[in-house]
Amino acid sequence: MKKSYVYILTNKRNGTLYVGVTSDLIKRVYQHKNDLVAGFSEKYRTHMLVYFEEHDDINQAILREKQIKKWDRRWKLRLIEEKNPNWEDLYEKIME
Repeated sequence: MKKSYVYILTNKRNGTLYVGVTSDLIKRVYQHKNDLVAGFSEKYRTHMLVYFEEHDDINQAILREKQIKKWDRRWKLRLIEEKNPNWEDLYEKIME
């Protein structure tokens, strides 16, 4: 079964947030980091992976992405800080 991921990128601690979904987290974050994704992420330079969660089903991941996108900003910040209180870029960790 192929895993799917909901992820949050930012340009700095407490900065602009980008919420996305993908079935290939490493590839997708690489694309964002290298501005290969035109649009919001490229414009606001959201290159730091600060949060992600894994799902067994792409439909679950898409529903979760939509849910998080509707959330108040404070809720998104709390979600990030629960798992990543120092706002570390998690990209290197997922590469291991």
